Amino acid sequence: MSRKTEFTLGLIGGIIGVIVAFIALAIGGVAGAFNAEGASMVVSLGWFALLFAIIGIVGGALVKNHTKVGGWLMIVGAIGGIISISIFYILPCVLLIIGGLMALIKKK
Repeated sequence: MSRKTEFTLGLIGGIIGVIVAFIALAIGGVAGAFNAEGASMVVSLGWFALLFAIIGIVGGALVKNHTKVGGWLMIVGAIGGIISISIFYILPCVLLIIGGLMALIKKK
């Protein structure tokens, strides 16, 4: 059975997650340039968000052959990203959660 929807949601959610993570890294870098308090925390959370976005992309790529594993990876990427950079990660989180749940629930 084709899993194009789950694949597409995982890929788009992961790509948007990577973009958002780089924005968080840029904000942390600019804050660090102005010696703002907590800038290093924003940068480290941006790196974690990037990691979770990549996990979401990998989950989207795996969903065609290993449906359950890909679905769980997308869900982990969504939850980890939303914990990392909060409201910035809301769109990737929604896309990855929907794709992950579809992969876990949808019958063959």
